[in-house]
Amino acid sequence: MNPGSPAPQAGILDQTRRRPLETGLRPYSSIEGKIVKTLIKLKRSGLSEGTLRTVSNNLKHLAKHCNLDDVESVKEFIANKKCDNSFKISLIKSYNYYAVTNNLQPIKAKYKTERKLPKIPTRENIMKVISASSFKYATIFRILMETGIMPYELSRMKVSDIDLEKGILTVRGYKGHSSRMFKLTSETLAMLKQYLNKYYAEHPFPKSEWIGKMWRRYRNRVAEKLKNPNIKAIRLYDLRHFYASMLYWKTKDILLVKEKLGHKKIETTLIYTQLVDFNSEDEFYTATAKTIKEAEKLIANGWEYITTFNDVMLFRKRK
Repeated sequence: MNPGSPAPQAGILDQTRRRPLETGLRPYSSIEGKIVKTLIKLKRSGLSEGTLRTVSNNLKHLAKHCNLDDVESVKEFIANKKCDNSFKISLIKSYNYYAVTNNLQPIKAKYKTERKLPKIPTRENIMKVISASSFKYATIFRILMETGIMPYELSRMKVSDIDLEKGILTVRGYKGHSSRMFKLTSETLAMLKQYLNKYYAEHPFPKSEWIGKMWRRYRNRVAEKLKNPNIKAIRLYDLRHFYASMLYWKTKDILLVKEKLGHKKIETTLIYTQLVDFNSEDEFYTATAKTIKEAEKLIANGWEYITTFNDVMLFRKRK
C-alpha cells in the first residue's frame, strides 16, 4: 500500500455484497452472483480499479430499477431516465459487460454526446486550493498542474521514474496516451524532494481515487470559506485542462501540446485552441534557446524552463 493511502477497504468485488440489490424482480443471489461473475471476468481482463468501480456502481444502479436479465426492461429504464446521454452511454456500456458475460443480448447504443468545452480555472483559484492543502497533497496537486498528467499516471509512477538531479519526471502513458518526460520548476522540485524524504516507496504516490477525494475535500473547504462557486466547480481533471490551455497560449504550438498530453490523435488536442482566455495575472513573456550557453543566460536572468521541442528549449517569464 502506498504511504498515505486510504485505510484498507473491501475489494471492488466485495462492493456487490454490502447491501441487497433491491430489484424486486429477481432473487437477490441470482443477480448478485452474475454481477460478481462479470466483475471477476473484467478484472482478469485487466480493467483498472476505477473502471471496475464504475461498472459495479452502474450495474447496482440498474439492478435497483429493472431486471438485468430482461434486456427490454433495461433498455426501457435507460431510455426513460432523465440524465445526460453520456451517463446513458455509460450505463449501456456497463450493462453490455454484464450481458456478454451472462449470455444475454447486448444493447446497441443509440445515444450521441456533444463534447463540451471544459471551463478552464484561473491559476489564482487553483493556487488557493493548493495553498490550503496539506504539504503532501499540495506537492501532488502542483505536479498535476505543472505537468498536465492524469492522476492515474501519477499514481502508477515509480520512484525510478523520478530524476531528482535533473528535475525530470518520466510518465508512462495510460489509456492509449504516449509516454513522455517533464521538467519540474525549481519550487516544485524542492517540494518533491521533501515529499520523497517522507513518503519514499517504489510507488510513492497514492491511488488516483484517493487523490481525487482529497482534492474535493480541500477544494470544497476553500470554496465554502471564501463563498466562491468558481472554486467549487474546479475538478481535479481541470488541472490538466489548465496546463494544456496555458501551454498552447504561450507557445501557439498545438503539436507540442499534443506531445505533452500524450494524445495519439491531433483531433483530441485541437479543443485547446478554443480555450485561450486568461487573466493578465497568467501572462508570460516567452523565449527560446538552442544551446546550453543560451539557456544558462536565460536562467541567470530569471527565465523559467518549460520544455524542449524539436531540440529547442522553451522558457517563460511572468510579465
